Amino acid sequence: MLPFLVLSQIKKSNSKTKSAEKLLKIPKNDSTFVNIWDFSKDFVLEMKYATHDNFLKQQVYDCEVCLLRYKTVVALLQAQRYFMERGYKIKLFDCYRPLDIQKKMWKIVPNSNYVANPARGSVHNRGAAVDLTLVDFCGNELEMGTAFDFFGPEAAHDYQLLTEEALCNRKILKKGMELHGFKIFESEWWHYNLETGFSEKISNFKWNCN
Repeated sequence: MLPFLVLSQIKKSNSKTKSAEKLLKIPKNDSTFVNIWDFSKDFVLEMKYATHDNFLKQQVYDCEVCLLRYKTVVALLQAQRYFMERGYKIKLFDCYRPLDIQKKMWKIVPNSNYVANPARGSVHNRGAAVDLTLVDFCGNELEMGTAFDFFGPEAAHDYQLLTEEALCNRKILKKGMELHGFKIFESEWWHYNLETGFSEKISNFKWNCN
């Protein structure tokens, strides 16, 4: 059973989320890009490409913002409620990604097991993919066996030579995301695509940081 304080946080968070959805009145089939924090501040953001702590070794986003198609945000809100009821929160590493950034990534890692070929485009470029992990209510990341953006077989969903804790945590993340309309990317435990995400158009706009 979760402690009373945690249960109180969940109830308070769910109330805020429902209020935000009601206030904004955006239809659920809308493909408009929205800022996830306009709907819930319960999502933890550590946008790696807004820092130098990434495989590019350079900052390619001007600021830390998570933009996604509205339908993607709705699915994530549902997943977030599911995880919070179990004592976790979603921590986001990447959301919408402009096509120009995808091209830069491909130049460094031209391997479709880890980086989508920009000629076809990534689901990130369509605003319907997220890179994420789970944290507890103190902000501690759950052990997943590798770091984010680890390019090796250990990052794959079917890799089994990990600790029992890491395997269990990956299963928790996978189950929660799949229950709410997302599907895995086989070679990256952190990457999830909205099931209908590839039907969206590729975008290349950069967001305003003001």
